[in-house]
Amino acid sequence: MKSRTRRSKRTDWLHHEKILWQEGYLHVAGTDEVGRGPLAGPVVAAAVIFPEQVKIPGINDSKKLSLAKRLLLFDLIQEKALATGIAFVSSAEIDHYNILNASLLAMKQAVSNLKVRPDFVLVDGREKIPQLEIPQKPVIKGDSLSQSIASASILAKVTRDNLMQQLDQEYPQFGFLHNQGYATQAHKQALEKFGPSPVHRVSFSPVSKALLKAKEAGLKLG
Repeated sequence: MKSRTRRSKRTDWLHHEKILWQEGYLHVAGTDEVGRGPLAGPVVAAAVIFPEQVKIPGINDSKKLSLAKRLLLFDLIQEKALATGIAFVSSAEIDHYNILNASLLAMKQAVSNLKVRPDFVLVDGREKIPQLEIPQKPVIKGDSLSQSIASASILAKVTRDNLMQQLDQEYPQFGFLHNQGYATQAHKQALEKFGPSPVHRVSFSPVSKALLKAKEAGLKLG
């Protein structure tokens, strides 16, 4: 019986939301971010509130979905959600705050950008959002357990990928269209050759090393 209960929790994407609805929280938001690991580009966060008991078929962690499935769910989530919020924290802000604090800041801003104020926030990960004046609960691997968090991860992922496509047009030498700013071998080689762009994260070791080499070589950056 216990194993059945554990399985039902893993497959019931509304498990965490249902508990909060039963406790009287009407507007439960899930929030998640994408873009902690890349060498370039912003962290993007999203927050989503669904009406009570609304289920989205095919939901999952954005990293486990194909591009076509993410795009389909992106539209469906926006159609079914009561409210959605998106927020960006730039590479310069990441350098200033550090990546963990920048990620938490992005989620806080995404929650603030919801047109409906949530009564409770489910946060992907281990950390609470600092100075969020709304009850909240961190959910480890929440993007694989909660519909609202998983939906936020999809909105954030699609939004960030679209932005990196735009940045690829500005800085085609780095291949952002294909690597989304992550540290692929080709990306690191481009950093060595051209030096960092304004959207690279100087606080990340491969970028700071490339910047130092570029200055030593007298490369014109921009």
